[in-house]
Amino acid sequence: MINKKITAIITTLMLIISALAVPVFAQADGQPTVIGKLAVIERSVYGSTQTGALADRINKVEEDIYGAKVQDALLPRVDKLYSHVLETSDQSPSMRTKLNAVEWNLTHRVSDSPIKARIESLETTMNGSPETGSMDSRLTKLLKLSYTGGQFEVAATTIPKDTLIKIKTLSTLNSKTSKVGDSVALGIAEDVVIDGVLLLPQGAVGNGKVTKVEAAKNFGRDAKLEISFDHVTAMDGSKVETLLGDKAKKETKSLATAAGASVAGMIVLGPVGIIGGAFVNGKEANIPIGSQLYIQTKEDVTVYGIRVK
Repeated sequence: MINKKITAIITTLMLIISALAVPVFAQADGQPTVIGKLAVIERSVYGSTQTGALADRINKVEEDIYGAKVQDALLPRVDKLYSHVLETSDQSPSMRTKLNAVEWNLTHRVSDSPIKARIESLETTMNGSPETGSMDSRLTKLLKLSYTGGQFEVAATTIPKDTLIKIKTLSTLNSKTSKVGDSVALGIAEDVVIDGVLLLPQGAVGNGKVTKVEAAKNFGRDAKLEISFDHVTAMDGSKVETLLGDKAKKETKSLATAAGASVAGMIVLGPVGIIGGAFVNGKEANIPIGSQLYIQTKEDVTVYGIRVK
């Protein structure tokens, strides 16, 4: 009897270890696990992953979004939620895309706040206070306030390689404090519209990272701060890969010249007005929050946008 109990305990421990060996958010084939999908949904809706039993967490999200929990097995329920909240198609825009469409139509920009907070903010703007009821029903009301019949058109459109995107930095970067590997938050500064379809809305966020930092040195040697600009977020929530290529550098140089060769120029050209002479320290590289520059798309990519013209 004791041996059976020991065997059961060992078996349970092995199962736990095996489960932990696979990342929570992705299996070996690169596909999200049910727990990973649910975590993505929760972060999109609430801003953070929730706690508690899996079934209870699923029930809460369903009740908040649909107004009632679904009677089905757990896996298809999570798949349905994931598709409903995050995946757009020609016939069925996701909850996220609908909210982006409402927010852009009312304010001409989108935000990166969780879905729940964005709905409450829009309701407060339109009606003076947040509404009650399911998020789906509340979003439908906002759509009707924004579009005739509450309908808008989504269209799959290709963003060509090397399309320019004007962005701004959302944090301050400095060669004294920044470290290699630090995340760099970006925001789209101007809409990108192709063939009348809004694909990259103002306010959508992106991300990069610090790839090289060298502090200023004696003899006038200036600091170096290199950044990769990895991706921005499209209207449908998909990630569009980007880089600071030659075309973007040229456009940023023109932007810097027009602005007096200040912040934007530093990113491409390095600090302006180098101090020469022995025993004179070089200048630190400093990129204030809100600094604007151009990046470009890395490859052709097709995303869903909303028709605006």
